[in-house]
Amino acid sequence: MTVAVPLAHAGHGAAGPTWFPLLPVAVLACGYVLAAVRDPRGWDHRRTVSWLAGCALLAVAVGPLTPLPDDPRGHMAQHLLLGMFAPLGLVLAAPVTLLLRVAPQPARRTVGRLLRARPLHLLAHPVTAALLSTGGLALVLLTPLYAAAERQPVLHHAVHLHYLAAGYLLAWSLVGPDPAPRRPGLAVRVGALLAASAGHTVLAKYLYAQAETLPPGLTDRDPEAFRSAAQLMYYGGDLAELLLATALFATWYHSNRPRPTRPRPSPSRPPAARLR
Repeated sequence: MTVAVPLAHAGHGAAGPTWFPLLPVAVLACGYVLAAVRDPRGWDHRRTVSWLAGCALLAVAVGPLTPLPDDPRGHMAQHLLLGMFAPLGLVLAAPVTLLLRVAPQPARRTVGRLLRARPLHLLAHPVTAALLSTGGLALVLLTPLYAAAERQPVLHHAVHLHYLAAGYLLAWSLVGPDPAPRRPGLAVRVGALLAASAGHTVLAKYLYAQAETLPPGLTDRDPEAFRSAAQLMYYGGDLAELLLATALFATWYHSNRPRPTRPRPSPSRPPAARLR
């Protein structure tokens, strides 16, 4: 769909396997759990599970002891987790809502101003988020950026961060339970999802057909390995898109479901008519 890119994993293109990428993941997981425990009204445990599942997928994607093989197909599997599956779990956990419930008043005002900011209105639109995600994917696959990210650790981690942020932004704009500025209706969100899915499909097929030359700039390539990676991107993306579409329609159904009304109490009988 959007952000699965066969970039080098945490031990390829960096200075060697380290535990450093797991530190921010652990901070995110522990911070969310502590905030959920502090919620005076009680936080939904299902959202906590969703957040921890997203963090677990991130840990698998960036951890130095990942069981995924060191080849383009393994890289693709890592980035399917990093850019498509993990963001959905993180978004469904409603972290902004939790922050607004437990943060002090000054922090809540700051978050409120940020949610009303015009730049966020543009970035949070599903069409913009889809363009950022698919555009970033095309930029990596169709330019020497892929090869450069394998050689330069800083660029490698920056690209990882970009795709995680882009995947989160797209999922938030489509299905996020958190407050979003001027979120459009169902038709626009479905259209953006379909456009992103089509772009991902076209790129996967193009990578498969042009595995002899794509991504450009590589000095040592295995075309068959990249064809396998393209197949994984195609079918793994389909699964991620199906989950995203399911969450989209479930969110829409829940928000439009009529809420049961409480029966009004019957008026009391006038004092004169009461039995003594």
